[in-house]
Amino acid sequence: MQTPDGTKGFLFFGFSGSSASADVSSPSQKETMRTSAYYPYRSEAARDFCFAYFDSLAAREWPIASEERTVPTMYGATFLRISGPSGAPPLVLLPGAATTSLMWAPNIQALSAEYQTFAVDQIGDFGRSICTKPLRLKDLLPWLNELFDALGLRGGLNLVGVSSGGALVAQYALHFPERLNRVVLLAPAATVLRLRTEFLVRLTLAAIARRRCLPSLVRWIFADMARKDPKSLDATLEQLLINMRNLQRRYIQAPPVLTDAEWRSLRMPALFLAGEHEVIYSAKRAVHRLKRVAPQVSVEIIPDAGHDLTFVQAAMVNQRILEFLKQEPAASEKFGAFACVTP
Repeated sequence: MQTPDGTKGFLFFGFSGSSASADVSSPSQKETMRTSAYYPYRSEAARDFCFAYFDSLAAREWPIASEERTVPTMYGATFLRISGPSGAPPLVLLPGAATTSLMWAPNIQALSAEYQTFAVDQIGDFGRSICTKPLRLKDLLPWLNELFDALGLRGGLNLVGVSSGGALVAQYALHFPERLNRVVLLAPAATVLRLRTEFLVRLTLAAIARRRCLPSLVRWIFADMARKDPKSLDATLEQLLINMRNLQRRYIQAPPVLTDAEWRSLRMPALFLAGEHEVIYSAKRAVHRLKRVAPQVSVEIIPDAGHDLTFVQAAMVNQRILEFLKQEPAASEKFGAFACVTP
């Protein structure tokens, strides 16, 4: 089945327009940089082309009725899709880098049955959100606070993120635990372990020589998707090429790996899921570290999946998230045991 934007589970960590290399300007320089009305896109025409692309794909593939809303913040206009029953417990969904809210298409129907879901286009990245200045990781936390305030979500939040979105969830949980009920980290970028050198090298080569290196990178990261659904893999490649052609080169800050003390400090129930074929780091090493330093965190390895776990194992991931969200508080320790499900 084709995805709404070719990105069900396409959880890229760090494409940045024409180059994946980091911006070497100083923080003060970045903070004073001015942006256009169409940032992070290269031009008004590029923005309009991508917006039409999103609209067409959403019309064909987004599976449920949703409210599309744009929320003004001091960092820019933030776009999101709101689904599910009004007044139900809130469930906020943060995408991976170089993807949009549409990447949640395989999951949104199941997750919105009993929760009011808020699927966000991250500001400063691919999607319908337009930001007023280049952002660093530290800027995304007050941006989320302002967004949640504007939506009336002042407490009891359930927050789910994948890849770089998962890394952002972890940072938010460290800084604003009082606003959260539960958090779910789906193959979060870094956060648990350093990213593999091979991944970073392949990513950089794909950004420099996209026609030659990007297809092999996509097949490597999404090997299960390539095997199970080659057409969706082609859609992934198309979406990434559109991203790289139309977005400006911009600063991308790698998320940090949490210290042992930071992991132990997390007191809200947390769930970590990673595919057994994950390539950005070893899924087994990640869960073993969490068992050692943060036994209160629930961990599970999803079989027959890699960084594409929300796509190739959508039903299983949906089930694990919903089971975790519905747990009684006293059951958290039981759920926190290590599991590796076999088909």
